[in-house]
Amino acid sequence: MKGRYFAFHPGLCVLLIPLGAIGYKNGAPCARCPRNAHCTNATFCRCDPGFTSLSGKVIFSTSSEVCTDINECGPPLYMSCGSLARCHNVEGSYYCECAPGHELLSGGTKFQSKKENTCQEVLFSWTSPSGVKSQSLSRFFDKVQQLSQDFKPALAKNTIQDLVEEIDELLETPGDLETLPPSEQHCVASHLLIGLEDVLRGLSKFLPNGPLTVHAPAGTELSLKVQEQGIGDVTVGQSQAKMQLNWDVAQKSSNLGPSVVGLISTPGMSKLLGEVPLVLEPKQQEAVHEHKGLLEEVSPVLLSDVISAFISNKDTQSLSSPVTFIFSHHSVTPWPTQKVLCVFWERGQDGCGHWSTTGCRTVATRDASTTCECTHLSSFAILMGHDDMQQEDPVLVVITYVGLGLSLLCLLLAALTFLLCKAIQNTSTSLHLQLSICLFLAHLLFLTAIDQTKIKVLCAIIAGALHYLYLAAFTWMLLEGLHLFLTARNLTVVNYSSMSRFMTKIMFPVGYGVPALIVAISAASRPHLYGTPARCWLHTDRGFIWTFLGPVCTIFSINLVFFLMTFWIVKSKLSSLNRDVSTLRNTRMLTFKATAQLLILGCTWCLGILQVGPAAHVMAYLFTIINSLQGVFIFLVYCLLSQQVREQYRKWFRGARKSKAESEKYTLSSGTMSDASKHSVENYNEQLTLENLSLRK
Repeated sequence: MKGRYFAFHPGLCVLLIPLGAIGYKNGAPCARCPRNAHCTNATFCRCDPGFTSLSGKVIFSTSSEVCTDINECGPPLYMSCGSLARCHNVEGSYYCECAPGHELLSGGTKFQSKKENTCQEVLFSWTSPSGVKSQSLSRFFDKVQQLSQDFKPALAKNTIQDLVEEIDELLETPGDLETLPPSEQHCVASHLLIGLEDVLRGLSKFLPNGPLTVHAPAGTELSLKVQEQGIGDVTVGQSQAKMQLNWDVAQKSSNLGPSVVGLISTPGMSKLLGEVPLVLEPKQQEAVHEHKGLLEEVSPVLLSDVISAFISNKDTQSLSSPVTFIFSHHSVTPWPTQKVLCVFWERGQDGCGHWSTTGCRTVATRDASTTCECTHLSSFAILMGHDDMQQEDPVLVVITYVGLGLSLLCLLLAALTFLLCKAIQNTSTSLHLQLSICLFLAHLLFLTAIDQTKIKVLCAIIAGALHYLYLAAFTWMLLEGLHLFLTARNLTVVNYSSMSRFMTKIMFPVGYGVPALIVAISAASRPHLYGTPARCWLHTDRGFIWTFLGPVCTIFSINLVFFLMTFWIVKSKLSSLNRDVSTLRNTRMLTFKATAQLLILGCTWCLGILQVGPAAHVMAYLFTIINSLQGVFIFLVYCLLSQQVREQYRKWFRGARKSKAESEKYTLSSGTMSDASKHSVENYNEQLTLENLSLRK
């Protein structure tokens, strides 16, 4: 047995030897070959398939050689996977897969060559965005997937109808979508807009030639047209929007199928697009940086429905001819600092997005319609935004600086008069003095610091100070109006002393306390809205500007009532005193003082609110001229037209002249005495000289 075994063993070894030789020849590894290589015989090595040697040799014998991966998807090979597919390189090999939104007819995911390519578009590759937790959104996409599974080309119209109704229902009752943070809402809206556009483009290919219109209960509306090799212009219209373009734009040159042009309006999408920033096109950004030094992120107001445009040609980033959109929207009259903008939804790299004006321009705008031209397609809307690009009127700038400069001078003179003129100091003078001080400080800060926007904290402090000073000035105007009315009322009811005591008690707590309370509440609630990139003033977002406009409108409305009541009382009293007095002269003076008083009480600030519509430019000039000269009117009425103040000015002027004359007389007498002394000294010196000469002789 043992002998037989050993006798059999050499024979087995003989059989194994040729098998080993075959193994070496077929690429069995050997110790001398590097990684990713195999032996071709007992001496030489060859790189494995999918690898190549750094030296470029096919066969090598040194173990220091390195075999590197061949990138079949890059130069110089560029393995073609065919259309609608992508090549992916892996170590030692490669594979092809269909592009996103497409799949193989077999249902597989990978293939090796162009011949195996059967990629076709997947109509419903629309899934819920990752990272968003929403039951409403999950239910919607479950229904979309069900539509995908039940889809039949012959029933494409019904599928489109169902899809439009589903998106309409989601936007009408978003449910927990409204509880998401604004940033996530924007991402969801971006996902819905882009996905809806892609799905409708795919489904439209199965429709017969002709138009199709779909209306959903909550207002979502779809209009599209399908035509074989369309020629000329085409218009797709809805109740709120219309799109005009050329069929050549819609048809892709390599696609011989039917041309599709569609427009879908989603009014409910605005619920997910609150506080979306607006990004200006690069040229506008540069101009804003040059003009203001900073680009302001604006949260514009959405005026129209959001519409999405799609065509059979998926390459819509740079169209051969512009597309015209005509929007119907809410009737609106922009303020001078506002502008109606044509914008589109630009998706960001993070899947979210923002409004942008790049490639779109506003052709014409009316109260309730706007015409736009765009060189690309996406989702579009009409916004009302702040026009930081508007050029300042140089004439208004000059008027502002000259008027405020004169007001500063007059307010300073008036304040000095109220402080130094003892004859007129009373409760009324105290009111005038405080009003002059507040207006002087407010105007001075406005002229010197309104544009100091480089340091945000400093700008916010300046805005807060301006807010307080102008509110304080208006509060003192209110007290002026109240005092004027009570003074006129005392012409018929004699109780001046009690009125004076009442005004003395309330004027300082009200004049400085009420504005401080308003500013403190505003700063505590929304401190970030003090200061804008354009100027150091209140931001207009969330109605914050009304923390100033609200009190101001209330004050000049009350003062207007006080003024009319006072005017009526004074006119009635004067007419009853003496009808034979020179009524023409009295009436003229009363009219002039009353008009000036109307300006002093701040009633003309209402012109700022009237800067809308065709008369906006005229109102801007009137507002600037009249209100920049408010300090001049205060000095004119309370100082120059006051007989007591004029008498005091005469005394000061005579005293100044007398002092000057005495100073000149003193100087003259001093000079005369100096000359006499000089002459006496010279005579004395001459006399001494003569005496010395005589002694020498």
